[in-house]
Amino acid sequence: MSLGPLLSAPPPIPWHAFAAFAALAIGGAQLALPKGTVRHRVLGYSWVALMLVIAISSFWIQQIRLVGPFSPIHLLSILVLVTVPLAAWYAHTHKVTAHRGAMIKLYLFALVGAGIFTLLPGRIMHAVVFGQ
Repeated sequence: MSLGPLLSAPPPIPWHAFAAFAALAIGGAQLALPKGTVRHRVLGYSWVALMLVIAISSFWIQQIRLVGPFSPIHLLSILVLVTVPLAAWYAHTHKVTAHRGAMIKLYLFALVGAGIFTLLPGRIMHAVVFGQ
């Protein structure tokens, strides 16, 4: 494992990846730690900010071009840009069940699921984890 391929990638790929790593860690902690605490809210707002950075930065990552400069992953980014603020609003308005469901789905599909696809051969993260 070497961070070389990631660190030598053009911006915003390193920022996108490091934000995703941080979101994975914070999101995992959020799922495991007690809910409704000040810590949960602070980590939650940090996670929301990271998810927005990840989604927005993805529009400048265009290695896979299926429709002009975009790929199906950009549809996920649009979904994240809509769902993350909505999920935060659910928490703010005390719709706990809707908040929990949206956040768990975002974590599993937008982070873990999308992250698995970055490990495919030919992708930068494949080179990071498995070598050139």
